[in-house]
Amino acid sequence: MISRRMRVCTAVGLAYGSLFALFLLIDVYARPPLDAQVQQPELKRGHFELKNLKKQPAPHHGEETDEVDHDKDIVPPEHINGLRLERDGSLNRDFHPEVFLGKQKEEFDEDSEPRKNREKLVEIFGKVDVNVDHKVTAVELQRWIMNKTREHFQQAMEENKDHFKAVDPDGDGRVSWDEYRIKFLVSKGMDEKEIAKRIKNNEDLKIDEETEEVLDNLQDRWMQADDSPQDQLLTEHEFLAFQHPEHSRGMLGYMVHEIIRDLDQDKDQKLSASEFASLPVGTVENQKEQDIDDEWVRERRREFTDVIDTDHDGLVTRQELEAYMDPMNEHNALSEARQMIAVADEDEDESLNLEEVLRYSEYFTGSKLMDYARNVHEEF
Repeated sequence: MISRRMRVCTAVGLAYGSLFALFLLIDVYARPPLDAQVQQPELKRGHFELKNLKKQPAPHHGEETDEVDHDKDIVPPEHINGLRLERDGSLNRDFHPEVFLGKQKEEFDEDSEPRKNREKLVEIFGKVDVNVDHKVTAVELQRWIMNKTREHFQQAMEENKDHFKAVDPDGDGRVSWDEYRIKFLVSKGMDEKEIAKRIKNNEDLKIDEETEEVLDNLQDRWMQADDSPQDQLLTEHEFLAFQHPEHSRGMLGYMVHEIIRDLDQDKDQKLSASEFASLPVGTVENQKEQDIDDEWVRERRREFTDVIDTDHDGLVTRQELEAYMDPMNEHNALSEARQMIAVADEDEDESLNLEEVLRYSEYFTGSKLMDYARNVHEEF
């Protein structure tokens, strides 16, 4: 059977902080939310679907990334931390833990000792609770979510520095499409000198149809990331936008365009609930799988109705989807904070106490903590 939903968690955990990264970070943080934009960028050429782009496993913590030995280093990741949707339009099932934990998410895996994770969660609660009244309000949680989102931004920038060096062999700070193409095909096992020779002589690259389709799509994104004046050469900052669309208003808008293109069955440039919740093509072999599919549809319909379709007219426009996807939208962060509180607020006081956070630890961290109530007040 062919699996219908594939999701990959990208690499996290690289050491943070050079001065150059800090300057870039300031520029990124200054980016206003998409809903503040008056004019949307025009698309620059025809587009291709990226259905055959293989998702790759995340590297182990501490793994060297300076040398390109796998296309995970140079192909834009399918999963982006802190974005509500994957590139293929699937819901990001790790979104809540990602925006609550930031860089610490990788520490909260199910193999970790529950007591240590509980202690870390107690510590996090104390940091979110700025006024130390033993309750977390929506505003406090909103600020925390924005800070965690910025951590993901910084992490992506640090990873991008290594990836850019890998595709910029002459070190001139600008990468041509041909340079990138060569590195991509080398990562597929082809000989670098032979590929460079064929490209220079404008000869047939002798690649299979799947790889050619992936390259066509990547070239499409490459041209979108190439800011004016367009020269088909990407700087490190432009390469960051190529890899991580959340760092660029235009590229995030283009990612939304790709999602609508792939889901919009009647081609009206909008999404209905049925289009957004339509199942990928595949087969169901037993009742358990059917139940999973049914829940998948219900979950997407809920997200469509309760969160994305802000004017509740039954259709989602590009503008609505862009606002929903924008990680730097403070209104989105406040909505997410309120949603988190609504999930765990058992005493219905519109805030979270420590015991509620520990009781719903799986929602906040992706990991279930055992004996959550034991010595809660003493530890806090």
